[in-house]
Amino acid sequence: MVALSLTVKARIGKKRVLVIPKAIAEKLSLDEGSTVRITAIGDKIIIESLRDAIWPSLRGEKAAHVTLKELEEESIEQQKGYLKEQTWTSS
Repeated sequence: MVALSLTVKARIGKKRVLVIPKAIAEKLSLDEGSTVRITAIGDKIIIESLRDAIWPSLRGEKAAHVTLKELEEESIEQQKGYLKEQTWTSS
């Protein structure tokens, strides 16, 4: 998948505040309270959106449909495997 780029001009305000233009904020699903990483490299500023673990379930693309029952069954299997591993390493 090729990512399309979007470039806009912005101005630094009082107290060095940078307002992210609406078009970019919407493209990246950035809302008030969103977390970003800001990196300075030479004369460039890179702003990367940081997503928490919940973001994909709320706004991300859905890769598959999983029922609550399937999720619970997988969780139980993973826990059993973890307990077996812990029992084996503690012996």
